[in-house]
Amino acid sequence: MNCGPTGNGLRWLDAAYGSSFTLTLSEGLSSYELLHRVGAEERHIVPLTRSAAYELLLRDEEDHISDLDFLDWEDEAAVARLTSAGFLPTPPETIVRAGSVVGWAYALEEFHCRTDRYLAALSERGRAFCVHRNAKGFSRVGYARRGDEVTSFEPGMPHLVNGTPAEAALGFVYDGDEPGDVAFLRFLEGEPGLYLPWEETEAELPAAAFT
Repeated sequence: MNCGPTGNGLRWLDAAYGSSFTLTLSEGLSSYELLHRVGAEERHIVPLTRSAAYELLLRDEEDHISDLDFLDWEDEAAVARLTSAGFLPTPPETIVRAGSVVGWAYALEEFHCRTDRYLAALSERGRAFCVHRNAKGFSRVGYARRGDEVTSFEPGMPHLVNGTPAEAALGFVYDGDEPGDVAFLRFLEGEPGLYLPWEETEAELPAAAFT
């Protein structure tokens, strides 16, 4: 598995996504299986780059589709496909884009956190993790294993744990030297040794729109 542009496997998300992101990891699934398990129908899955998804999320409903840089608005088939899949004309609440690396599927969301509610289902073949940061600086980590939710916590805030403490469930101890979500991404780089290719996450990935 390849490292990101800054030479680390997951921590590049901090710089690339900035104030808000959700990363979900599911052991033993394909990218399409992940999308199906969070509610996407096969016929509504469309390949999108990160920049295209970002444009769709930020547009206003009254904006003409010709304003979308990635789309040839005269391509009726492309417009119809995006419309039938729920990307147009109303901007979706969130877009989940999914990819895969050896042994794992991953999903990325720009602003919201839809996937965390499906963490148990995403863990039926092994482990599943969800790392979420919102625009207010709040971060949350979820972990499930073999169909059961094990823990949900905010690093550095032990009184906000739901389930088993992170130290017992994962062996993760937050030392406060960096943002909590970044510390957990670093932890995942070590064990289970996860790395995502930055270039791939920017390119076209299977994507689903949700309202």
